[in-house]
Amino acid sequence: MIWRNPKVWIIPLVVVIAFLPLLVESYTVSLINEIGMSTLVALGLVMLTGSGGVTSFGQAAFVGVAAYTSAIVTTKLGLSPWVGLLAALALTSALALVIGALTLRMGGHFLALSTIAWGICVPIIFGSITYLGSHTGILNIPAIHIGDWSLGTPARMYYLVWILVGLAFLLSFNLMHSRTGRVMRSLKGGGTLLASFGADMYRARVILFVYAAVLASLTGWLYAHTYRYVSPSAFNVEVGIEYLLMAIVGGVGSLLGALAGSAVVLELQNILQDFLPLVTEYANHLTVIVFFIIFIVLMQFGRNGVMGGIKSWLESRGYSTSKVKKGPFLDDGDVALAGREKPAKGSRILSSKNLIKQFGGLTAVDDVSFDIDAGDIVGLIGPNGAGKSTMFNMLTRTLKMTTGSIEFMGHDISRQSQRKVACMGMARTFQHVKLMGSMTLLENVALGANVRTHSGVVRDVLRLNKKEEAQIFHEAMRQLERVGLADRAYQTAGQLPLGSQRILEIARALASDPTLLVLDEPAAGLRHQEKIELGTLLRKLREEGMTILIVEHDMDFVMGLVDRLIVMNFGSKLTEGTPDKVRVNKDVQAAYLGGTHE
Repeated sequence: MIWRNPKVWIIPLVVVIAFLPLLVESYTVSLINEIGMSTLVALGLVMLTGSGGVTSFGQAAFVGVAAYTSAIVTTKLGLSPWVGLLAALALTSALALVIGALTLRMGGHFLALSTIAWGICVPIIFGSITYLGSHTGILNIPAIHIGDWSLGTPARMYYLVWILVGLAFLLSFNLMHSRTGRVMRSLKGGGTLLASFGADMYRARVILFVYAAVLASLTGWLYAHTYRYVSPSAFNVEVGIEYLLMAIVGGVGSLLGALAGSAVVLELQNILQDFLPLVTEYANHLTVIVFFIIFIVLMQFGRNGVMGGIKSWLESRGYSTSKVKKGPFLDDGDVALAGREKPAKGSRILSSKNLIKQFGGLTAVDDVSFDIDAGDIVGLIGPNGAGKSTMFNMLTRTLKMTTGSIEFMGHDISRQSQRKVACMGMARTFQHVKLMGSMTLLENVALGANVRTHSGVVRDVLRLNKKEEAQIFHEAMRQLERVGLADRAYQTAGQLPLGSQRILEIARALASDPTLLVLDEPAAGLRHQEKIELGTLLRKLREEGMTILIVEHDMDFVMGLVDRLIVMNFGSKLTEGTPDKVRVNKDVQAAYLGGTHE
């Protein structure tokens, strides 16, 4: 339909926005400005909560820090509001970095409680310092000037507010659809998932936290020079809760949810402030109760917010709301991502020696040693409880060993982190599939190339990463073609059946160009035909020179696939050899296949 083409409506929309201050009264312009300023804070919260999983009740404190900083710079030091903006951004970022570094390793309700703590503390500090005007605040803050043109009226501030809102949306979109942003959008998958493709969960959360604080600082700067007055009460934890409510009402699954939520909450607030005094003398208290009820109802019945509701409504009527980013891909003559130098076939790439893992008085792995050579498929098998998963986790460094050593590509990795080992060329899949269901197959596989690329947050935000993004998506599509999923590249991963999801995990691992591919029970839960297809893929990878370690309990699946088997039972290595040799081993038959000793 023609109205769904952005080119049809974007120019009229820009014209309406440009002339809006001339069409409405000053009070309405002030309300629209307030919506714009609140949108900046809510936008940071949409990203922080929706992607990072961090529920912050203290963003109003960052708004206050920026507002007070610019107020001091302009009223006490007599400098320009533009200098105040730089000071506000710098101080707020530094404070967010310190707070984030101290709190973001916490999880669950502990992290949420910490945001309440500093959300309460910051306004109290403002009110306790005489230099900051104590509880009275700072008055007579100058208006912003562009040359000789003063932005001292709501109509003039309108343009600055909404230019900043537009830039914030543009930069946020750039960030979330970049190498850094894909990691941020994967934060809910957990640290083990991120480390498997070389990303640092803690670092990603800190970056996202600081970015949200920067957006809040823009609001603080605009607030100070719009209202020309700041006081502690404007930045207390109740205001922080309102900002969080805006993000939730709008929908934390969409950047536009920040704008929708801010508009809905502030308009509802105005309606209640006009209506409630007519029916009760406790209007202010009742407003808080109404918003509390809305918050609880949304948590129970409308977690996707306004934008989620709009999306569901459109999809129920047959309209597609998904916006798939196709590419960018390499042009002719462009260089693809550089690959690793692969070891010669038959050379030793991994050696585990005398591995022991104890959990208190329980020995899960007891003095196990084995080697893996380049170009082989090696199976690590055993019945349930044999210690395979513990061994797998020690090899991939998600679990520390009690004693023993592991060498990978000639380096001792016994004390290395999972992330460092992934960067060295050991890629893995998971027993329980770990994919980002809302991301496309192409984006999921692009995550695997994270270890081979280096673009940072500044380059990503400013779209200086185009060449690297093209290389990443080219590699992701190549791996999808390699595993036979290229025709579904733009579907979301959550739409795939289990068998295809396991294949997709392998494609993501292959995008890191690994030296060793470690698969954790890849056949678990698959139907017979899916197992055949998986086996065909793994044989194809071996023919291409890939070295594979399969940890599996399905003996029928691995017998016709691997070059060598290592059998574990009760935490110890039972035997090692070719499939034919293992098949006739009496101990294996007794322990695994139900046979008996003669």
